[in-house]
Amino acid sequence: MSLRILRSRFSSVASSSSKRFLSTNAAPTAPQPPPPSATTSPNRWNFLKYAVIGALTGAAAVTGYASYAYSADEIDEKTKLFRQSAKNTPADGATALDKFQGLVYSTAVTVPAKAIELYLDARRLIEEQVRSYTEPYTDKLLPDLLPQEQHVFTLVLDLNETLIHYIWTRDTGWQTFKRPGVDAFLEHLAQFYEIVVYTDEQNMFVDPVIERLDPKHCIRYRLSRPATKYQDGKHYRDLTKLNRNPAKVMYLSGHALESCLQPENCVPIKPWLQTDKDDTALVDFIPFLEFVARSSPADIRPVLQSYQGSDIPSEFIRRSKEHMRKTQGQKRFWK
Repeated sequence: MSLRILRSRFSSVASSSSKRFLSTNAAPTAPQPPPPSATTSPNRWNFLKYAVIGALTGAAAVTGYASYAYSADEIDEKTKLFRQSAKNTPADGATALDKFQGLVYSTAVTVPAKAIELYLDARRLIEEQVRSYTEPYTDKLLPDLLPQEQHVFTLVLDLNETLIHYIWTRDTGWQTFKRPGVDAFLEHLAQFYEIVVYTDEQNMFVDPVIERLDPKHCIRYRLSRPATKYQDGKHYRDLTKLNRNPAKVMYLSGHALESCLQPENCVPIKPWLQTDKDDTALVDFIPFLEFVARSSPADIRPVLQSYQGSDIPSEFIRRSKEHMRKTQGQKRFWK
């Protein structure tokens, strides 16, 4: 009897143990947490990436502001001491600590100093290339006057709508027309002036036109687009580059005030189109220009200022008549 009881208890304990063993093996395995490097490595990479992007953005912003606010020479002057500090070496009698600190500082500033030097070199190169397109090709567009011609005035003439007018049509292509009176104008004033044509047209157009327009070579020099100053989308005549005394220079053009950087030297004339067959503007200017050449004022600019806002040929005739009337009145008084 006791043996049966022991067997039954042993079998129940064994079955319960096997159940607990099976239930333990059947339970799902809990997920293991990833290693620390798997979670922190992307974060470190993202931080490095954003740091690089931020540094490049900041450098670009600083470079843009410096380019806008300062010239290359100003930046060179302001950063000169900083760039020189990258080349400084400790003195021979310096302590080991001073040498170490100097080495650390020199290493830290070497890269920024080199970057500034590269920026200055690149900027000067770019500005030089831009200047070659925007500035006249030389600071002396005309050769020196001969000693015996130092008193001679320089008459600068525009080309299109001043001496000529050109048009293009589908049927005829390009056509160039001479302004009425241009031959007499050039031949007469060549006796008194150094005549220069200064236009914003290209050489390939200017040279053949001048050859046909001026067979007697009254025009001494011709200047085309490479001699102009490109500014705000327009080509301007810069009379300061002519290598002439500005007190003895006049610029006559149908668009004088819009195309010249020295309005005090401008002589406006009515723009001409080929449809105006009865134009006499060039011939009307001859008396005034001849009078200026003969009287040779010390500075032509105050003279032109006195005619501002008026038609110069008409105003000159009025003043001449007024002067003659006063002169005749004085003669009769003394008689």
